[in-house]
Amino acid sequence: MGSQFSHITDEQAELIRNSPVFFVASVAPDLSAGPEGQGAVNLSPKGATPLHIIDANHIAYLDYRGSGNETARHAASDGPITVMVMSMGKEDAGIVRLYGHAKVVPLEESSLSDALKADASETIGLAMRQVVEITVESTQTSCGYGVPVFEFREQRTKFGRGRRFKPGRTVQA
Repeated sequence: MGSQFSHITDEQAELIRNSPVFFVASVAPDLSAGPEGQGAVNLSPKGATPLHIIDANHIAYLDYRGSGNETARHAASDGPITVMVMSMGKEDAGIVRLYGHAKVVPLEESSLSDALKADASETIGLAMRQVVEITVESTQTSCGYGVPVFEFREQRTKFGRGRRFKPGRTVQA
């Protein structure tokens, strides 16, 4: 069983700051409501942009175009959000989950925009879409023993984006 907290601890913050990837899961509050696809849990990996810790109960990240915008749709309907960060190093297994609610703000309207743009990806090749600001209501730390050891090599570039799994797209050799 994991340890529960009402805020981001110093140990959790260290893992968050050192992770090259995080995962965002969101859902509409009423699973049966809305247009097709809105009732499912949306789970997205996020790389090429850091997860910023604003304070012990607030985080934010810069969101890019290039995928669906389910997180924004779920946030607009006040659905819950979970952000997960994990240690991928050999020495220190660990998982941090941050639970709360998000607010999605256009770049030009977010007071965090300049700080997040300072860490914008130079390689992703996608337009910045918006700022996702998350109020963290609770956190959980768990062991992470089930997470394999990974070595980070690099962030993807716009030329490294796959087309294989997109309908109507062809793969270039």
